[in-house]
Amino acid sequence: MSTQNPTAVRVYLARVRSALADLPESEVEEILEDVRPHLAEMEAELGENPKVDALIERLGSPESYAAELRASGGYPPRPADAGDKTTVLKVKTGIGGARFAFWGLVFSVGGFALFGFAAAVWVRVEPLVGLLFVAPVFAISVAYVVRKGVAPIAELPEVGKLREIAASFQKDRNSKGLNYFRTLKPAWWILCAAVLVVFGLLLVVRDTEAVLLLPLMLLAAVAVVWAGPKLKADRRLLWLAVPISAFVVGSMLGGAGAAVDLIAKRSYGNGSYNSGYTPNYSDNYGNPQLMYGSQDVENIYAFDAEGKPLTEIYLYDENGRPLSTTRYACERSTGEKRKVGDDNRYPRPRLERGVQDNDGNLDGYNGSRGYCQERTDIPFSAAIPKGAPVPPTSQAAPPSSTSVAPPTR
Repeated sequence: MSTQNPTAVRVYLARVRSALADLPESEVEEILEDVRPHLAEMEAELGENPKVDALIERLGSPESYAAELRASGGYPPRPADAGDKTTVLKVKTGIGGARFAFWGLVFSVGGFALFGFAAAVWVRVEPLVGLLFVAPVFAISVAYVVRKGVAPIAELPEVGKLREIAASFQKDRNSKGLNYFRTLKPAWWILCAAVLVVFGLLLVVRDTEAVLLLPLMLLAAVAVVWAGPKLKADRRLLWLAVPISAFVVGSMLGGAGAAVDLIAKRSYGNGSYNSGYTPNYSDNYGNPQLMYGSQDVENIYAFDAEGKPLTEIYLYDENGRPLSTTRYACERSTGEKRKVGDDNRYPRPRLERGVQDNDGNLDGYNGSRGYCQERTDIPFSAAIPKGAPVPPTSQAAPPSSTSVAPPTR
């Protein structure tokens, strides 16, 4: 950096120093030592003899940048003075666009986190379609920042309030916990990239159509690793790194919730999740259901050795407990299904539901009447294996001490 003529970085740093003049000189020098390498790197990127305006476009005004340095270091806000009023007046003209860009970022962060959470919970691509509702606001916000820079945004009153809150939250600048988390920033960007890649691969495994989404995940991973370390030197990159980070946080929370739910299901009933029937209390009505493996069981059909269907059978487990589940029937007036009780009698009538038009067809194109019908026929035929071995009488199990009275005829 040349010392004969004041470069853009030196002019910028001089204004930053002035904005920090109320702090002890040793503290000011310590702060500037941290930012000089970033500004020098930016000066090299901007080419030969960059102007101060180019730095302001990327970082915001020296005064707003100094305020951010105060907040990140846990220093108190700068005392109010008349000099700040002139800066505020300069940005009055474009305050509408700046405010939209700022709140557009806030809105985008919430949207990315929400839809990332939903996609991770179900491990499906469909929830990510919701990002299309966020995209227009996000694109306009990014376009403003690329064209105007962050200087007008940094001077917004709400941004100033956020700085004050951050400064009050970080009053103890020697806090070991805060300093420790600051050292983890490089690891966070790498973690974000890893989560994006793994999440993309999981979506592909679950749904082959998600292969079209995988390149976007990889691109986002590369972008966050590139942009994250440069945030201090170019505040415009916040509009890239922060939404991606929000998406990662949302997907991690959603994935953790889905994993806990899966573990709970697998461990229910001493690990019998994949080995037989287990109760499931998560249906839409809060009533007990049956599961076989990972599938809900709504009905049970029994056949004798000749393949003839049995009716009016009652099911119990090995401890004599009835395997009771919710029984439903058709509501004739509305065509909806309704709960009629709980019992362990099978098979149940099958409920066929739909929309019936005025001509009696089940397509609903010419009307909107609800249709519900209870059917007692069996929807399949059973092939009973022949020649099943019968244990000899001598090997039969001894009679149980619990006797069951035969049915009265």
